[in-house]
Amino acid sequence: MSTTSIPRRTAAAALGLATALVLAACSNPDDGGTTEVAATSGGKTKINISPDQNRVTTDKVDSIAAGVPEEIRERGTLELVQSSGSAAPLNFHATDNKTLIGVEPDIAHLVADVLGLKPKFHAVSWENIFVGLDSAKYDVGFSNITVTEERKEKYDFATYREDNLGFEAKKGSGQKVTGPKDVAGQTVAVQSGTNQEKLLIEWSKENEKAGREPVNIKYYQNDSDTYLALQSGRIDLYLGPNPTAAYHAATTGKTEVVGTYSGAGSTLQGLIAATTKKDSGLAEPLADALNHVIDNGTYAKVLERWGLSDEAVTKSEINPPGLPRTNK
Repeated sequence: MSTTSIPRRTAAAALGLATALVLAACSNPDDGGTTEVAATSGGKTKINISPDQNRVTTDKVDSIAAGVPEEIRERGTLELVQSSGSAAPLNFHATDNKTLIGVEPDIAHLVADVLGLKPKFHAVSWENIFVGLDSAKYDVGFSNITVTEERKEKYDFATYREDNLGFEAKKGSGQKVTGPKDVAGQTVAVQSGTNQEKLLIEWSKENEKAGREPVNIKYYQNDSDTYLALQSGRIDLYLGPNPTAAYHAATTGKTEVVGTYSGAGSTLQGLIAATTKKDSGLAEPLADALNHVIDNGTYAKVLERWGLSDEAVTKSEINPPGLPRTNK
């Protein structure tokens, strides 16, 4: 069990954090389906987007597996839920348009390995992730879910990645976002029900209190509509997870990340976590499994293969401080 807090970067540091993927990429269909992106180190990361993933694996740990609730152990499967939306490199479909790939399913596979369970994935709309967890239809969500104080009332969390948000603009926009004043009067797209929406609403309120224009917040059903609106000038910015913003910018060359921000606001480093129904009994074995793969190096290999090493944590925490109810 791991509950000790770890040092976190503040939002000021997050603002200066280089994106895990920079704006240089190419597809190589002759290489079995890969995308090559430049990494912060100056080198390049070749990302396998084919259905033949050759995932990083690890062995079962009996002492950790024994902590899984008996009902799940007897069933033999770990019912995993993820968003059905395509969000590379978090979770998306391979070149066969069927196989679910990305850093989220890879980490979920590692956890299932340690627990000695067969991972069974379910893809649903964002809001139905939580509906399914509430009804115990699913055991755990691995879907870029941020720890928030509001969510902690109903769910338990075992953290596994830093949460940084990215403001994406049309390439060559000349924009730079470092705080609320930079989005005053701007038209910004965001996904409903996310922590980035909560943050954007708070920034809009802060702008109004300071006598600036509020943010004109827009919602779209899918990423393709959002990016079409961005290219046509109907929106100025799109606020989403930084990994997806950086990956999209790198692989299309049509957009750029013009600012990053901690998913928990100005005073706390946001954290992404495996999410379970409160008091389900899964949080502790999940954290123990995550700490095991952090310690044995397989976790680092997974982040590296998706170009996300900059978002690594050194320890999985159970229910750490999350995005406050009111935050700036």
